[in-house]
Amino acid sequence: MSTPYPFTAVVGQTDLRLALLLNAVSPAVGGVLVRGEKGTAKSTAVRALSALLPAVDVVPGCRFSCAPAAPDPGCPDGPHASGPAGARPARMVELPVGASEDRLVGALDIERALAEGVKAFEPGLLADAHRGILYVDEVNLLHDHLVDVLLDAAAMGASYVEREGVSVRHAARFLLVGTMNPEEGELRPQLLDRFGLTVEVAASREPAQRVEVVRRRLAYEDDPAGFAARWSGDESEVRARIVAARALLPQVRLGDTALLQIAATCAGFEVDGMRADIVMARTATALAAWAGRTAVLKEDVRQAALLALPHRRRRNPFDAPGLDEDKLDEILDRFPDEEPQDEPDPEPDPEPDPGPDGPDGGPDDGGGPDGGGGVAPQGGGPQDAQPPAEPAGAPADSPEAAPQSPAQEAGGPEQAAVRAAEPFRTKMLSVPGLGEGAAGRRSRARTAHGRTTGAQRPRGQLTKLHLAATVHAAAPHQKARGRAGRGLVIRKDDLRQATREGREGNLVLFVVDASGSMAARQRMSAVKGAVLSLLLDAYQRRDKVGLVTFRGAGAELALPPTSSVDAAAARLEKLPTGGRTPLGSGLLKAREVLRIERLRDPSRRPLLVVVTDGRATSAGALGGDPRELTARSARLLAADGVASVVVDCESGPVRLGLAGALAADLGGPAVTLDGLRADSLAGLVKDVRTAVTTPASHTTRRAA
Repeated sequence: MSTPYPFTAVVGQTDLRLALLLNAVSPAVGGVLVRGEKGTAKSTAVRALSALLPAVDVVPGCRFSCAPAAPDPGCPDGPHASGPAGARPARMVELPVGASEDRLVGALDIERALAEGVKAFEPGLLADAHRGILYVDEVNLLHDHLVDVLLDAAAMGASYVEREGVSVRHAARFLLVGTMNPEEGELRPQLLDRFGLTVEVAASREPAQRVEVVRRRLAYEDDPAGFAARWSGDESEVRARIVAARALLPQVRLGDTALLQIAATCAGFEVDGMRADIVMARTATALAAWAGRTAVLKEDVRQAALLALPHRRRRNPFDAPGLDEDKLDEILDRFPDEEPQDEPDPEPDPEPDPGPDGPDGGPDDGGGPDGGGGVAPQGGGPQDAQPPAEPAGAPADSPEAAPQSPAQEAGGPEQAAVRAAEPFRTKMLSVPGLGEGAAGRRSRARTAHGRTTGAQRPRGQLTKLHLAATVHAAAPHQKARGRAGRGLVIRKDDLRQATREGREGNLVLFVVDASGSMAARQRMSAVKGAVLSLLLDAYQRRDKVGLVTFRGAGAELALPPTSSVDAAAARLEKLPTGGRTPLGSGLLKAREVLRIERLRDPSRRPLLVVVTDGRATSAGALGGDPRELTARSARLLAADGVASVVVDCESGPVRLGLAGALAADLGGPAVTLDGLRADSLAGLVKDVRTAVTTPASHTTRRAA
């Protein structure tokens, strides 16, 4: 077993270390979610925490870590007889993002259960993590079915395994710690709320701090055991302090003033529900115990708010996490601290920092061993920057009738980007047919979870038993197999896998005309608002969304397929307009993007949304007739079987109907710009199913 990096050797990251230590003092706080860029010691700090936790008393031989003083009465290994207790180090169990449900909750031996009627249960990761730490790296990428299991276990403190009438229950109380990079997508709100605390981390930009990070990391890699030995004294001090704080915790008094401060803070920031109040109270109590006090002070409540509220005040994924600290101070100042009664002398700062020769030797705000990093200010970070305001007096007319300069025709001087309209709630989009993509919440698909539609022989390991089909397959052979008792004689060839139908996630790729003919500010604002709204819907339904734009001399991939709403919002706000209209180039670029995505994820089906007036005034670098290039590109996409829809942005009393002709070539429906509203656009995309599965409708549009 490799020597872990010492917790006290992590440079800086004060908030991260404090949040982890508070959970070590009081596991009831509810865990930690660590958000930040890659290489900021997130995983290193979490893995190092387990070495600081006190040993756990367990019943000898119990696979579910029952406490000798209060064993679980429903433990599958019970009942437990009284006897000498054993002890083992606290565990940190890692949940891989691609783990199966059986690996998480455990698995039953189906053959023995059917043939012998015994509950032969193999514990999973939830049993291993009981009374320890369950760590999920890249928790935002965790599959929905695993998230559902985690939510149930976290809420009930137990894991239930049900397999066709055979059930097992065991205790599963663990400290949930997750790390994530927001650039790779956000976390489901239900799971986000289950984390007691959240911390934003970022790499330090100070050269001296980064030097200290590199120096320690290299020293650790050269001699892990020797490096850990040099920090063993500091590790022992922190470990002893955790034990002392745990012993002091029951004596900490949470007075009425502190409770009023907590309630007023949660109400002032309009936090939903009461979980925030409870988490803040537990965190403030743990802070007081960690500082060696028996009374909660205003400073404890303030720190608890900064750790417990940022991720709970978000109304939608476009809101950056964080708190207004001036507002927080204003709320807390309404309630002065109570006079302390028989308080001991103030304890040192919450985080030990002995100075240059101590555990943090060097600057206070350096990064961890995986990279530099001080603690980002609450609500800080590039993603929180507001896009530039629209210039005053900007024209709102359509520039379609205005002649363009040669520079504009070539895509040179571009017009200022406009803000997107307010995002709105959309109806569900869907792709026709039955897919087999990643689990999601949009189009119909064959999935591992959902309603049972049939049975088949298992391809590999059996995961979902179809009981009736298994019994039906085994029944004719019972006499030949010499059945004598009540149980069926089951063989491996009799087992049948249940086939299920659920929902999958899709790739919604927008192809947006950003040429001069589309530069009317209100028009582009509505288009951007629709794209952002569907992106928000895609976040909720676990889809990917991409954006291709075309203007001037060609097309570009403005937003690679992603689930990160923060990155998407920033790209769309800065989308420029102006120049000629290489529509064919935009369609070919979309086809290339879909080809690459098909290689990366063959099972994820795409939906193409083309936003244009249908005019093609340039062939870009490809040359030739722009209109012929557009028609040929559209027919190629249709031949690839891509479900498409065209949003017609043509305006004015005279309409050429070019967008309708493009829709016919793509094999999808079209809608006018007047229908480009939230429910109209989403409803149209939903209707792609009808257009794709009804060839006669295409013939009618072509004839028209």
